[in-house]
Amino acid sequence: MGAEVQDFEPVLAALRARLDEAAGYLRIDEQQQRRDVLEAEMADPDLWNDQDRGRRVQKDLAAVAEDLELHADLLSRLEDAETLSEMAKEEGDDSLEEEIAEATAELSVRFDALELRSLFSGQYDDGDAVCHVQSGAGGTDAQDWAEILLRMYSRWADRRGFHLEVESVSEGTEAGISSAEFVVRGRYAFGLLQGERGVHRLVRISPFNKEAKRQTAFASLQVVPFFDEIADEVDIDESDLRIDTYRSSGAGGQHVNVTDSAVRITHLPTGIVTSCQNERSQHQNKDKAMQMLAARLLDLERQKRDAEIAQIGGEKRDVDFGSQIRSYVLQPYQMVKDLRTEHEVGDVASVLDGDLDNFMESYLRWARSSSVG
Repeated sequence: MGAEVQDFEPVLAALRARLDEAAGYLRIDEQQQRRDVLEAEMADPDLWNDQDRGRRVQKDLAAVAEDLELHADLLSRLEDAETLSEMAKEEGDDSLEEEIAEATAELSVRFDALELRSLFSGQYDDGDAVCHVQSGAGGTDAQDWAEILLRMYSRWADRRGFHLEVESVSEGTEAGISSAEFVVRGRYAFGLLQGERGVHRLVRISPFNKEAKRQTAFASLQVVPFFDEIADEVDIDESDLRIDTYRSSGAGGQHVNVTDSAVRITHLPTGIVTSCQNERSQHQNKDKAMQMLAARLLDLERQKRDAEIAQIGGEKRDVDFGSQIRSYVLQPYQMVKDLRTEHEVGDVASVLDGDLDNFMESYLRWARSSSVG
């Protein structure tokens, strides 16, 4: 008589249910049809006559293929685990238990990571993001803090395999930066970064204070979706723009290329200013600054709609970037705490080194529960 084998059926049934849910939020049936359409487009010999269209189709096909391969891999792993479990049960072979337990544990971890995707529901969540970090109250400490934030998001992007492009930097008076604009490219960059919008507060012993007093500094982050195609999303009247050219300062060399062709665009009706100094030509700098302006204008429209909806519903809701979202305390104790989700971490150094995923995930879960509530 064979040994009594652990019953893995409840665990496997739960994993099968999670796989079925994943097929829903990954829209697998729809994606399979879309892959056929995109592959036909890729096979069109005239596709690359329009470089922008070619890149867009290539990017869309890569994203669709990634989802389908991910789902197929999970299905294959689950079927392997189910087969092992059936073999062990039929043959009374408890020597397979460890292998089955490892397989189900690995699948559970993979589903945990994947289910973050189900939290993305916004129209632009899977796209790139335009970010603007701005020093606030706190003098030199605030400018140093703005630079620390820029480095933190750069390291976060590296960890995720995203590409961060610094487009323009305004250097601080004594240290750090006054502001910076950057684009984060990667799938779900905007969806992940949207929860970082707002004011970030730093409390520490100031390295710029001779008396070594504790200092509070503030810096804000704006995040809006980035669009490769401006005309598709927002209509900009050229007569509403003031376009200035200038030379990027040498002090910015640690962040950007020094060029003679930097461009600053001011949208006169709203006062929004974007600039780019990192492309190879004045024309390219203008194009990139226009793309960032389009993103900011579209987000302004979103804020207005949110304000109108809140007014109609009689609710008070912050629709600007003026609300403090997170505090980073280095003295007298060490703690990073999100003031919306209550998520907190004692290892401040790891957070400043780009370990932000748990903060982002907790924000997405909080935002969904808030909208459902």
